[in-house]
Amino acid sequence: MRLTTKGRFAVTAMADLAERHGRGPVTLASISERQKISLSYLEQLFGKLRKHDIVIAVRGPGGGYYLARPASMISVAEIIKAVDEQMDATLCGGMGNCDDNKKCTTHDLWMGLNDILYKYMSEVNLQQLVDNQHKSADEAMLVSISHTKSSAKPALASV
Repeated sequence: MRLTTKGRFAVTAMADLAERHGRGPVTLASISERQKISLSYLEQLFGKLRKHDIVIAVRGPGGGYYLARPASMISVAEIIKAVDEQMDATLCGGMGNCDDNKKCTTHDLWMGLNDILYKYMSEVNLQQLVDNQHKSADEAMLVSISHTKSSAKPALASV
């Protein structure tokens, strides 16, 4: 599974923005300082997020970024996809040409993992990340995945 710093930083920065939602525009410089992410890298990421209507930019003094819609309506998968991050466990990019132009023995395994990962990331939204951050260690959410073949769906479960 290959999730690079691009996807991780985008989700982290968006969680930071979501945590400050409703308090006015948030500057990338402030996110950069809090999250220890390069300002120029954030500018690139937020350009892509803006093009995908996930954030709204406000120019000028006192400007910054807002969420384009409520945090509960923005999934982690949407953020990762917006910054052109690939969630793909296959070596062939899902093309099925991994072994001399045909599917390798484990292709379907990795494709199944891709499906589960994407479904899970689609079901987790920014508001859940913010809410989870404010819970005590005893209340924090753990990730659990059902083990039955027919209903293998990831879910957040309280401890």
